[in-house]
Amino acid sequence: MFKKRIFYIGFFAVLVLAFYFIMSAIIPTLANPVIPPIGVVQPFSFTNQDGKQITNEDIKNKVVAVEYFFTTCQGICPRMNNNLRPVYEAYKNESNFLILSHTCDPEIDSAARLKQYADSLGVDTNRWMFVTGPKDKLYHMARHSYKIDDPKNDLNSIEDDFLHTQFIALVNKKGDVVKIYDALKKDEISEMRGEIEKLLKK
Repeated sequence: MFKKRIFYIGFFAVLVLAFYFIMSAIIPTLANPVIPPIGVVQPFSFTNQDGKQITNEDIKNKVVAVEYFFTTCQGICPRMNNNLRPVYEAYKNESNFLILSHTCDPEIDSAARLKQYADSLGVDTNRWMFVTGPKDKLYHMARHSYKIDDPKNDLNSIEDDFLHTQFIALVNKKGDVVKIYDALKKDEISEMRGEIEKLLKK
């Protein structure tokens, strides 16, 4: 009786394993579920701190941490960039990594002003780049590509609109936004560093 019971248990275990492997072969997503991206980087053209035009082609095959800030901010922006500093230091020698900081206030933040700001941080702008451009296009990217602000915040008058967010979008080498992080929370920045490490290896 005992041997019979062991036989049946083993038989059903083999059946379960066989079913799993067959289904995994037929439907690969059962074994490796595909998580859809939060957003996808749309075509863009902005001006960086050196007056050079930067497009979505320039970030292809790079892991990119995307933020929005402005140079005259006295609130969350200095804290955000202080928290991003260790990320920059960890990957400043990694050619496939970039921090891309967009201004929220392009009327004030010209390329020259962004250059001055970058110099004050003492960063390599090949790894931490600052961009400006038309306000409506900057905000459109934040809300519709990077998903770090609610698209419902779009106002009829762009002059009255102002975007101020502490969130960072992490973009993989394919241009997919894979996760959003709160730059004011050091534990989330630490988590982002771990995810960057994984994405760089893919």
